[in-house]
Amino acid sequence: MALKDVQNEIIRLKKENDICILAHCYQSPDILEVADFVGDSFALSVSASKVTNKTVIMCGVRFMAETVKILSPDKKVILANPTAGCPMAEMMDKELIEQVKQQYPDYTVVAYVNTTSELKTVCDVCVTSSSAYKICKKLENDKILFIPDKNLGSYIAQQLPEKDFKLLSGGCPTHAKINEREVLKAKQEHPNAQFLVHPECVPDVVKHADYVGSTTGIMDYVKNSDCKEFIIGTENSIVQHLQLECPDKMFYPLSKDLVCHNMKATTIVDVLNCVKGIGGEEIELDEDIRLGAKRCIDKMIELG
Repeated sequence: MALKDVQNEIIRLKKENDICILAHCYQSPDILEVADFVGDSFALSVSASKVTNKTVIMCGVRFMAETVKILSPDKKVILANPTAGCPMAEMMDKELIEQVKQQYPDYTVVAYVNTTSELKTVCDVCVTSSSAYKICKKLENDKILFIPDKNLGSYIAQQLPEKDFKLLSGGCPTHAKINEREVLKAKQEHPNAQFLVHPECVPDVVKHADYVGSTTGIMDYVKNSDCKEFIIGTENSIVQHLQLECPDKMFYPLSKDLVCHNMKATTIVDVLNCVKGIGGEEIELDEDIRLGAKRCIDKMIELG
């Protein structure tokens, strides 16, 4: 089948079978074109909770599909490719954080949304990369244990010196492997370009940025900017998406190695098999875990 035939069949079957397709920004353009919603992980979950469709397909990674299920327990939630995990979400588990909490009993545990649903059950509040500053600032407790991403935690801690942050050694392997040398090289090669970076990158990279923000924040910044050249310091699929959406501007990847292989695991044929009912993995959560994780997310919504 030609690509367009595959896409047309997906669109036909999703309507016929009452399916909503969610696609994270890091997915390839052929998948984005058949999706009902495109965005960051938590925004996709909120969108899914508002639709009437009985089935939702997540083109992303496992923790994102779990978040959809947390907010939409009555919907059938399918992870398009069962192998698509998130190394950062899997770095820390419930048992580890329970032990750490015993060492810091008077600290509020702030969990990046990039965590498993089971881990969220022992945390106090979730955050996204775009809401982390606002939520941490609003917390009454000045002592914060921020997990799992030490780079995002460090970035927020610098903006809130009045609060005491404890950080553990975790983070996104894709963003964290980019170094300052690559930034300086890119800026030298493109002296007229603004440098836009995700806060999951290490502090020595982030300090050179003209803008620091979430994936959708970076994309919105570009669309509203008068600048014509940009170095993109997040997953390289965003470079391609921006090239298509803003053809009058130039975009340069910070590094050819800024690739999330878990996000790239999902293919358009995976999506086709899901709408046919023969692919993907249905996400099921124990109700105690779902409610425990939802408490953490509800606190995020309350504060954010």
